[in-house]
Amino acid sequence: MKASSFFLGLVLGAAGSAAAVLLSAPQSGKELRYSVKSSSDNLKPKIEDVKAKTNDLKASVKHLVNEAKTRLPEAADELKTSVDVWNRDTELNRERIQKRVQQIQTSIAELEQAVGSIKK
Repeated sequence: MKASSFFLGLVLGAAGSAAAVLLSAPQSGKELRYSVKSSSDNLKPKIEDVKAKTNDLKASVKHLVNEAKTRLPEAADELKTSVDVWNRDTELNRERIQKRVQQIQTSIAELEQAVGSIKK
């Protein structure tokens, strides 16, 4: 749903509500006409204010989208670079850990053989 459609519906709903209240109020014709005229005069600045705020909102959203289009690729590149650096920095430790795990597995296998030969 577009913001302009929402605000248009909001304004039309407010105008309809105001008209319903005015028409159901127990006033004379002259008082009613004066009341309708003053209400419509008061409503025009409010509508203009809503239009101005809607335009400001549109401009803010457009600016935010443009910023996101610019900054998200930069952030993604920085993140990729950081991950690559981390992978390089940890590669040596991973190799050491893998060698140590292999040594432990070999030691366990030798212990199992030794225990197996003792039991016989």
